[in-house]
Amino acid sequence: MGDNEMSVFGVSPTEEEIYRHFLRNPDTSADDIHLLVHTPPDEARRSLDRLRELGLLHPDSTHSQVSPADPGVALARLTDARLNQLHEELRRVMRARDLVEGLRAEQGSRLPPVQGIEQLEGLTEIRNRIDDLAFFARDEILSVEPYRKLSAENIARSRPLDLRCLRRGVRIRNVVLAAALDDGPTHDYLRELVKRGAQIRVAKNITERILVYDGRTALVPVDPKNTARGALLAHKSGLVSNIIALFEKIWAQADDLVSVTGEGSGEVDGLGEIERRVLISMCTVGKDEAGARELGISVRTYRRHVADLLQALGAASRAQGALLARERGWI
Repeated sequence: MGDNEMSVFGVSPTEEEIYRHFLRNPDTSADDIHLLVHTPPDEARRSLDRLRELGLLHPDSTHSQVSPADPGVALARLTDARLNQLHEELRRVMRARDLVEGLRAEQGSRLPPVQGIEQLEGLTEIRNRIDDLAFFARDEILSVEPYRKLSAENIARSRPLDLRCLRRGVRIRNVVLAAALDDGPTHDYLRELVKRGAQIRVAKNITERILVYDGRTALVPVDPKNTARGALLAHKSGLVSNIIALFEKIWAQADDLVSVTGEGSGEVDGLGEIERRVLISMCTVGKDEAGARELGISVRTYRRHVADLLQALGAASRAQGALLARERGWI
């Protein structure tokens, strides 16, 4: 028996061999098919029944002879069925996100409820929680990270999450040490994030470690000099607001990565890819809903990008922003 090339459509090796047999021998009897495919009679009968259900085989009116469906028609039907199956599976996976709260409720039966601050112990727990927060982020991720270089392992772990967030229109603002640009792989990774739409600034001297997700949840280390000692995850609005205020102060005092390195990298005046696309959409598309749909992001995220662009341009209206953007050569 050869390779099961039709397995992608859910066709078993035995079913494929039987179908191929009837392609070579159309309008023949299926009585002794189990001998030809070297399988028990019951299995061969089940395979024939399933091939009929799939529309790959057509028995005549007396069921004494079997003819195969045309391969082009058959595969088109199987492709449609498989794509519908995958689409439904994807919908179930997306709906499964709602399971998180239910599963955490199970923890609530043996763990005390969160009282505004959680303490995370060990790097594994911290990394797992960061992965969860990044996965479910919808609007914005703020971070201050005073590393001097990222290991290949760190980059491999962070890259899929960061790029996924950017593809979904999540805004990323990140402040790193200027010294991190001296490490080639770290510098290349940061440049890639900027090209994909992240906003990255560099500072000569920062010691704070901050992560904020969607303006509601903030993560800070227990000991900034030794992250292995654990971290605090804050949910209280007052605490989170103070942490965001600290981030904004650090952000305002930092320099844009593109301007520091002096690299063209395809952006203008530090605009990332998503900002550039929103700017073009703002100038050419009438309604925010249409612009957001065209870019594949939410209307709320689209309008936030527009507000940021108008602020960067110093414009009081979108019309004025479009004129200023054209004067500066941004579009």
